[in-house]
Amino acid sequence: MNRYGKRCVLYPRVSTEMQVDGYSLEGQKNMLTRFADREEMIVVDTYEDAGKSGKSIEGRPAFQKMLRDIEDGLDIDYILVYKLSRFGRNAADILNSLELVQS
Repeated sequence: MNRYGKRCVLYPRVSTEMQVDGYSLEGQKNMLTRFADREEMIVVDTYEDAGKSGKSIEGRPAFQKMLRDIEDGLDIDYILVYKLSRFGRNAADILNSLELVQS
């Protein structure tokens, strides 16, 4: 798949439990940045939530801002996350968020 020149945002998120397990925000950002560089993508912005649960989008201000920015016309092709669980843990929230992003 050719991702050259595609625009993306990075969304690293850690819960306090993940930080203990070694999946730091910096580690996620480094991995996501390396991926974007390797794929020759343009990183438009980074939205990060530290110490926030993925059970709901409530309480994740950076995630909510990212969705608002996309809704307001932020021109991106991809949201890069370390794992799907970083995007969310609640299936309904994930589906609703993806629907908003894809519209």
